[in-house]
Order: sequence, then structure tokens, then C-alpha cells
Amino acid sequence: MPSHATEQLLSQLRQEGNSRLRAILVGEEALQPNELAGADDLGLFGPESAIWYVHAEAAMLIGGLRALMLQTLHPLAMAGVADHSDYREDPWGRLRRTSRFVGATTYGSTATVERSIATVRRVHERVVGTAPDGRAYSANDPHLMLWVHVTEVDSFLRAVDRFGELELDDARRDQYVADMAEIAQRLGTEPAPRTVAELDACIQAFRAECQVTDQARETIHFLVRPPVPLVFAGSYALIVAAALTLLPTWARQELRLPLPPGLDRLAVRPSAAALMKVLAWLLREDSSLAAVTDTGNS
Repeated sequence: MPSHATEQLLSQLRQEGNSRLRAILVGEEALQPNELAGADDLGLFGPESAIWYVHAEAAMLIGGLRALMLQTLHPLAMAGVADHSDYREDPWGRLRRTSRFVGATTYGSTATVERSIATVRRVHERVVGTAPDGRAYSANDPHLMLWVHVTEVDSFLRAVDRFGELELDDARRDQYVADMAEIAQRLGTEPAPRTVAELDACIQAFRAECQVTDQARETIHFLVRPPVPLVFAGSYALIVAAALTLLPTWARQELRLPLPPGLDRLAVRPSAAALMKVLAWLLREDSSLAAVTDTGNS
């Protein structure tokens, strides 16, 4: 058994790592206790839902990056990001705002969910313009919002399946897709898939609209090599590699992101899975899932 001194050292390391990670991942965007679901208001889903469990996984970090990479392939969605996002100047701010939205719509009270969705739609009203190919775009376009939605759902699910600690059966995967569809409906997307089979078919249907643009190449370059604090540079590089292994072959080919044969199974998969376990250990005490479960049982 570990000695008392060892336990103290591990506790200190965990607290320091937790503090640094939270500063990057959520910062001032962290959900407050009064925004979380509780015994009297379980929000949209409740503690037995698939979405509560999937979104408590550290592997969501890999899924989020994979989703961003995939989203660059739609020229209109990419134009909106290139013209209106401040991701180059404030990449971590965008990450924190995205993390807050995912956390709020998953673990938030009904009022928190409604506020979060209203905020996103209000911000989207300003994201309008003309893409380099001459087509108009709007971030509140139900079709474009569906593209963003399905890339996120597919990416989160695949990342948790491969690098997470959960073991999901087919029924639980379908439940997760259906849970996410409830959020999409409130955002105003086109009808969202509610099963994995429908999700796969929806992404396949979008392929005809996908195209690599100069804006996409610039964004991919930034996503692969952003300004990362030195202490997290190695971990981020591994997260990038893991996200690349999850991309569909056709997407990697179009984005010119080669993957050496055998690298995934021999190096990336075991290393990334180990990293996710470490991150989960660092963050577990502050997970939204734990906070809401405690609230519900109080």
C-alpha cells in the first residue's frame, strides 16, 4: 500500500494538474453550482442518460478536435469560422466557450439549457457573409448547423469508444445519438439523426458538399500546431495524433494528413488511452457528472 507521504504527493500532483487543466479547459466559463441540474430539475436528460456518461469521459477532448478537423471540410461552415471566429487570437477562449455549451446542455438545469441555446443562436445571428466561392452563408442555417452537429456527435462517440473507459453497447450508442438530437432540435437544425445508422447515413450524404479550401488548410495547420503551453505540448501532440486516427480515410486523404501504417494500433492507441486515464484521474473530482450526481442525492 502507498505510504502517507506518497499519498500526499499524489494528492498535491493531482490538485496542481487539476488546477492547470481547468484553467485551460474551462477557466472562467466553468458552470456554477446553481446552474447545474438537481433533484428538482434534471435538465434535459438526467443521470441515467447516455449523454451524462459519455460527456464525462476525458476522451471528449480527442473527439472535439476530430470534430473541428472534420468541420473544416464544408466550405460554407469553414467560411463562417474563418470570417468571424477569433480562434487564432484566442483559441483557448473558444475551447472554453464550447466546453461550457456542451456542459450546460448536458448537465445544466432546464433554465441553463435554454439560456445557453439562446446565447448560441444570438451569436449566430451575426455570423453571416459570403464564402470565397460566392455563396452566402449563415451560422443559423439549419443545414449548416446539422453538419456541425453530426460531426460532433460522430466524433465524441468514436473518441469515447476507442480511447475512453466506458464500454458502450449498440443500444447505448443509439441512445446517445438520440440524446444529442434533442439539443439539435432546440438549436433549430434540420431533423437530426437519432440512431447510429442514421448518423452514418447523414454524414455520408454530406460528403457531396465537402471540399478542401485554402481556409480549411489554414485552419487544419493551426489546429495541428496551436500555441500550447510547453508543459502540455507533448500531450496535445498525442491528442492530435489520436484525432487523426479517428478521421475517415477519405477526410484524411482530402486534407493531406497522412497516417503511417501501423502507427495507430502500435503507438497512438495505447498511448492516447493511457493519457486519457491520467486526465480522467486529474479531472474526476471536478467532473460535471460527479457534481450533478451529488446534487441529486443531497
